[in-house]
Amino acid sequence: MTKHLFPQGALELVILRILNAGPEHGWGIAQKIHLVSKDVLKVEEGSLYPALSRMVQKGWIKSEWGTSENNRRAKFYELTDLGQKRLSEEQQNWNAMTAAIAAILEMENN
Repeated sequence: MTKHLFPQGALELVILRILNAGPEHGWGIAQKIHLVSKDVLKVEEGSLYPALSRMVQKGWIKSEWGTSENNRRAKFYELTDLGQKRLSEEQQNWNAMTAAIAAILEMENN
């Protein structure tokens, strides 16, 4: 199966949605993307960590060092109140955009 990179802006939405379920470290976020998308979506470290850093700077998520399930030191990321608000806004925007694109793809040829 072909792995697809994220459309512009979608990676942050996906990260926010994953963190909505609870704190997670970077590798865990990448694994959840891989598992939930059934290996369709691919996130590179070179995209994931800069996105996480930008999101911390914007105040959407916060980070804290902790210990991963395999007893390694890892930075865990958690959704903030501002991030929760952003997630809600971005989900609405995404739903409107994908509905509009679906309508165009499903239109009849005249």
